[in-house]
Amino acid sequence: MDVIDVTADADVFTCNVFLVTGDRTILIDAGAMEGVADVVADHVEALDAVVLTHQHGDHVDQLDAVLDRFDADCYAYDDHPRRTHAIDDGELVTIGDEQFEAVYTPGHAADHLAFVGDRALFSGDVVVYNDGAFDDGSFGRTDMPGQSRERLIESIHTILDRLPEGVESIYPGHGDSFHGDVRGLIERALERAERREPKYPENAT
Repeated sequence: MDVIDVTADADVFTCNVFLVTGDRTILIDAGAMEGVADVVADHVEALDAVVLTHQHGDHVDQLDAVLDRFDADCYAYDDHPRRTHAIDDGELVTIGDEQFEAVYTPGHAADHLAFVGDRALFSGDVVVYNDGAFDDGSFGRTDMPGQSRERLIESIHTILDRLPEGVESIYPGHGDSFHGDVRGLIERALERAERREPKYPENAT
């Protein structure tokens, strides 16, 4: 399974968009970078599906462009005009060459899913390796309307409960990917989230 971050060179705010090749060529999220479909086309001729972690704008602004370009399926937890397959907690999705379990992980977004495989985790925004607040273990923001720190904490616990021992790579929605002790990274993110302090104090009210 090869994983390519097709928005690595973006000069606008966007999520990481991961192109995963193998038996099923999958795009994890679509991002907000104009021309993302062109970058995908530089790597592959066909795309089987776009799998959404959640539907915040930085993850789906280019969804129509990608689906129009590749005539691909769209998998999502919540309803969307372009959704072809609904995914619920516990369902299995083939990404590249591997089966991943969809894990419902709200808190940052009410429709958030993470995808847990035997060797890799696509975590969306629930857990990230680094961002502007923390390095080596951080978590999605919860200070906007409709978000919940308490629910995010529950979601991180859920990921830990369902994470196989062999997972050594995490591909998050923002920041860098990480290869190594993924469980330890998630535990550090959980400890920081459980402090219940504002992640971005300048935005605290």
